[in-house]
Amino acid sequence: MLVIFHGYAQSQPKFFNLDKTPELGEMASFKASALCDVADKTKHYLTKFSADKFAVHSGTIFDESVTLARVDQTLKFICQTYREDVRANRQSRLHDENFLTENFDFYRWTPDIATAQKIAIKSTNARKTSMLNAIPNDKIFLTKYYTKLLTASEVKTPVYNQALYALPYDELGLTLIEANNDLTITRNKYTRQEVIAGVLDDKKLAKALIWLTEEALHDVLLQGTGVVDVNGKRRYFNVHRNNGIAYDYAIGKREQARYWYFSEVPSIMGYGETLDSKIALTPQVSFAGNVAELGLGKLFMVSYPQAEGQISRLGVLSDQGGAFDDNLFQLDLLADSYYGWEDYHQANKHLPDYAKAWLMLMKR
Repeated sequence: MLVIFHGYAQSQPKFFNLDKTPELGEMASFKASALCDVADKTKHYLTKFSADKFAVHSGTIFDESVTLARVDQTLKFICQTYREDVRANRQSRLHDENFLTENFDFYRWTPDIATAQKIAIKSTNARKTSMLNAIPNDKIFLTKYYTKLLTASEVKTPVYNQALYALPYDELGLTLIEANNDLTITRNKYTRQEVIAGVLDDKKLAKALIWLTEEALHDVLLQGTGVVDVNGKRRYFNVHRNNGIAYDYAIGKREQARYWYFSEVPSIMGYGETLDSKIALTPQVSFAGNVAELGLGKLFMVSYPQAEGQISRLGVLSDQGGAFDDNLFQLDLLADSYYGWEDYHQANKHLPDYAKAWLMLMKR
């Protein structure tokens, strides 16, 4: 059986195919408890926020064999299995290759190489161009993201001179629809570069939540979450609403015109149509990807070689980002929180840039 891209004619590319003999390696590098945690929270979103048609659907690129009901059953089964194993005081069957092949269908993901190469041609970043052009025909681009561990100040200083801003004052009390339809409000007026130049601060248009260095601000705007030490206290900040300018995959973070306004939250948060509905993420088992086309809540397995042999790991599509618009060649694994590239790299240098990938659904 073939799973048809966009339901178009047979001449169109097919990115997911039912695989009767998936290549499972040693199931490692994830905790069953963590997988259950993110599965449970994502399932809750699918149930409670079913009106969110951007994310809550079976996927726009699959045939009728992939249904929202199967996605829901898959997430439920993950936690059911984990809890049964805990009660039975046995090793999790989610790490048992035979158990997985007995209970799940595996749909092999073949990446959209053509789109990746088109983006590579437009990219001004040589490293990104090289990475996109090197995506193999049988593996997806497996990127890793981390929430930035930062230091900040509650007041503006010569070092901490860029703010994380809350929604501007003229938007308070407006619904998202009302605000998005009003192009005269502050949020819809200014680019990232104009905000960094000081327009909000000069005109007192929005509340500064905390103050960061400019480099840290670019990192937080890219990643969507800041894990911040302010006077010795750990605080979390998450993107709330942006200025309506699309993310441009072809340019670097400093050149992006998109700008996000933030809100303080209790933990690292992933996808959610509104701030209050966002999914609390768990590192190592949470993927960001193309929610618009794949649909929220999909369980993926990625597999890659390591020194000790082939490793396979599971994660749930529970986050998204502007980089995934029209992107069917990439998943982004939430690694953890780090102060910078060096400690991130030291902890994750064993992870590859490309991996074989499968969508997993409970067998019918």
